[in-house]
Amino acid sequence: MEKNLRQASLCIHSGYEPKNGEPVELPIVQSTTFKYESSDEMAKLFDLERDGYFYTRLANPTNDAVACKIAALEGGIGAVLTSSGQAANFFAVFNICEAGGHIVASNEIYGGTYNLFGVTLKKLGIDCTFVSPDATEEEIGQAFRPNTKALFGETISNPGCKVLDIEKFARIAHSHGVPLVVDNTFATPINCRPFEWGCDIVTHSTTKYMDGHATQVGGCVVDSGNFDWMAHADKYPGLCTSDESYHGLTYAKDFGKKGYITKIVAQLMRDFGSTPAPQNSFLLNLGLETLAVRMERHCSNAQRVAEYLSADPRVAWVRYSGLPGDSSHALAIKYMPGGSCGVIAFGLKGSRETAIKFMDSLKMINIATHVADLRTCVLHPASHTHRQLSDEQLRAAGIAPEFIRLSVGLEDADDIIDDIKQALG
Repeated sequence: MEKNLRQASLCIHSGYEPKNGEPVELPIVQSTTFKYESSDEMAKLFDLERDGYFYTRLANPTNDAVACKIAALEGGIGAVLTSSGQAANFFAVFNICEAGGHIVASNEIYGGTYNLFGVTLKKLGIDCTFVSPDATEEEIGQAFRPNTKALFGETISNPGCKVLDIEKFARIAHSHGVPLVVDNTFATPINCRPFEWGCDIVTHSTTKYMDGHATQVGGCVVDSGNFDWMAHADKYPGLCTSDESYHGLTYAKDFGKKGYITKIVAQLMRDFGSTPAPQNSFLLNLGLETLAVRMERHCSNAQRVAEYLSADPRVAWVRYSGLPGDSSHALAIKYMPGGSCGVIAFGLKGSRETAIKFMDSLKMINIATHVADLRTCVLHPASHTHRQLSDEQLRAAGIAPEFIRLSVGLEDADDIIDDIKQALG
């Protein structure tokens, strides 16, 4: 396959290349197990001396082909699929961090990831310090400790729609000898490739735009191959010292730039088993084939909807980086000149009940917890994901009672606007 294909072509042709007489569509290898002619052949696989397949929990041809496609789209040297986006973020961090470790993360991230880092990892002995992405480099640098192993952020935050200054975060991470991990779910590699701005590891919830049709739950971890683990060997013993469970091999030495991804597969997948079903990876690949086309439509639709909302007197505020007055507009122009995503955050004038009445009046737009789908979806955190909180508690958590997350789909933009217009009354 040509290495210089553009993104839209990579969406279709990368990852799987059919040979003479083979199917053009990626085959589903729906098998747990693979046969070998001799014990020695399989032994070499278990010793990681040879590439191949013996059990789908560790690797599967369908899964690997889709992972290769995502790596190509991101410009990475390797990738691994996981059973969910949450699993991807957990693996990305846990692969280099163990009990006694510490990470620093932007506080403008998905609530599930915030809980993963702030609550669940703490139970495993890993601390997290959250920082404002708007803070200065000096202020963020103060959050680092001698045992800090990674810095984490989201290209476009969910649900706040704030754009991360990737170059700034990369400078901070590298000045402290740690990698920058960026969740690129909302932007996708069609609109932003964080590796080009200094990021080291990218994660995705493939459930969102990459799938685009609400058919599978999945995740992905992609490695740039650029972080020099051995230069910071004291911080990363899991990668830079021998793994006795694999006869003493050292991932960063024995596998070079692919050491990080190899460790996820050989160690974390082996022990946690967060493997996607090949059928799900097949469905994901169908979504990836049209990703470039869909993202263009998501962004153009969202731009029109955001402009409509910002001009309506019943709307209190709108956050969408495509709007010239948005606080993230300059960063969006820098990192995503072709468009950001289809997710808009906005608030209506009035109370929590005003937002509820608006949502209940929608006819075409779906009320759903899902986001980044071909169907336009809407969510009111105060009524749904954060309904246990009072208005005061919501504000303390950075979520206004009137906050609405609108994920603009692929319908005709005029129909989306008409539905919003009639729901506003």
